Amino acid sequence: MTATRQAATAAGAAPAEAKSANIARFLPWQEEIARNWLRQRERFAHAWLVHGLAGIGKLQFAAAAAASLLCEAPQDGLACGACHACTWVAAGNHPDLRRVRPEAVALEEGAEAAAEAGEDAGEPAAGGGAAKRAPSKEIRIDQLRALESWFNTATHRGGWRVALIYPAQAMNVVSANALLKVLEEPPPHTIFLLVADAPDRLLPTLLSRCRRLPLPTPAPSAARAWLQAQGIDDAGDWLAAAGGAPLGALRLAQSGEAACPAWLEQLLLPLANGKGSDVGVLADQLEKLPAAQWIDALQRLYVDLMLAGAGAAPRYFPGLAEPVARTAARAAPARLAETARWLTRQRGLAGHPLNAKLFAHAALQRVVLSCQA
Repeated sequence: MTATRQAATAAGAAPAEAKSANIARFLPWQEEIARNWLRQRERFAHAWLVHGLAGIGKLQFAAAAAASLLCEAPQDGLACGACHACTWVAAGNHPDLRRVRPEAVALEEGAEAAAEAGEDAGEPAAGGGAAKRAPSKEIRIDQLRALESWFNTATHRGGWRVALIYPAQAMNVVSANALLKVLEEPPPHTIFLLVADAPDRLLPTLLSRCRRLPLPTPAPSAARAWLQAQGIDDAGDWLAAAGGAPLGALRLAQSGEAACPAWLEQLLLPLANGKGSDVGVLADQLEKLPAAQWIDALQRLYVDLMLAGAGAAPRYFPGLAEPVARTAARAAPARLAETARWLTRQRGLAGHPLNAKLFAHAALQRVVLSCQA
């Protein structure tokens, strides 16, 4: 039993109510888009690519869409939350719904999800009797091949069958080609929902087989109101740090860090005054953080620096607007742009087993040099 279901049961909810409470729901800024889209379900394309900025709730949208498509008594196009199909979806055992995602993502979603991913892939779940190995970060071809028998059986109650694939850019070339062959002759009564942050990283031939459904970034007022409802103070600062993505802002706020990391301010303030930062001390701090985390923060800082150089307001760290403007005024725009591109390449190395302190030290030195007159 999941923690959500336990909490619902402990609150005195009946089992059916507890399960329906666990069903995916559209976020407030998604509901109108979802209703207009789902009203066309009788003329639906067989494959949809749901895409948009990271952290705006694309996966939640797709999961809620799957529940709505499988619902036996939809209300204004959305899942009712009370029928048998909605109860099965909430319990995670609807026979006409499959989630296809990397093992690493399944592990992040929890032990139950990881076990399901192992079954879908036709192999023991991670941590089983098989030899231990690092969970895959890719969607593999055997996960798609495991769906063949599912495609060839009738749907459980004569309705839709939904395959939810995320993140779609995690498919390698082999698995993407396998999916392409399925989409060329799609199985009947089957809808594929692909979720991606970066559609340009998908095969063009695969893109051509999907209808696109772009999800917009919510209005700042709606995003702030939602964050405040989640109990997040200083919602505006967190939203800015996440580039306007409310779910990204929520994750940042729950990480225990500040909206603007203290180490970033320690790096920037001396540079704004024309001095050098103490790279060694800062590298000691960054050594303890995941490389992806501090590189992402530096990338956001460089966006703000280049905006300031063009006379625009900062996007990510409004609290550092003044030192950012002074630093940008001293630095050469070409060097800032070159270092921003260099940080993008380093982001691709963040998951490699490098010496964490040397990696941070080299990056900080590059940053300091690029910000000097």
